[in-house]
Amino acid sequence: AGGPAQAAGIKAGDAIVSIDGESMEGASAEVVAAKCRGESDGKLEVEIRREEDGKTKRLTLTRANVNANAASTSTYTSDSGNKVGVLKLPSFSTETATQIVNGIRSMSNEGPVDAIAIDLRGNVGGYMPAGVDAAKLFLPPRAHIIAEVDKGGQIKAYDADGIGAETATPVYLLVDGRTASAAEIFTAALQDNRRALVIGSKTFGKGRIQNVQPLENGTGVAV
Repeated sequence: AGGPAQAAGIKAGDAIVSIDGESMEGASAEVVAAKCRGESDGKLEVEIRREEDGKTKRLTLTRANVNANAASTSTYTSDSGNKVGVLKLPSFSTETATQIVNGIRSMSNEGPVDAIAIDLRGNVGGYMPAGVDAAKLFLPPRAHIIAEVDKGGQIKAYDADGIGAETATPVYLLVDGRTASAAEIFTAALQDNRRALVIGSKTFGKGRIQNVQPLENGTGVAV
């Protein structure tokens, strides 16, 4: 919130059609993000399609340094008197695991919570290993998280390797159609190990692991 996209009038649910005249139809989130990056105060032209009416609109964005990965926490008391801690994760980065640990500590400052709700709505993922590391915080040793299969058929398994930071308090995961990538890895790991109850609509369904490799001319290639 409060970044260049919001300042230019982009809303949650808008689809990016093109950036600086280059079509983004069918492009992954990583490719779109790479095209948006650049020098602070630089300009880029973005064409978006509104979710509510399908109309397109061209907007000018001014790049700025933003902390797009910051997690936020809050607590509330339910009608039944239970204290619920809410952790909002907008994306997954190298700082996410630390943010989760700090968030759990913060929400428990005035006594333990009875449940933890993790809001992953609109979380398109990010750094894949961060999804694995986040899952480890809630799972017991040797719990299976994900298996990665390369083009040669070689399998690399990721399992929980220690006692998680929080393995007892009930966990609820809030998801929607824009929950994707590392966020889906995290969600599936907790659901498959019966550690969390998933609430919401069908997630995006991304089954690939991609990274954007920068090229010398300033462009990038997703592999």
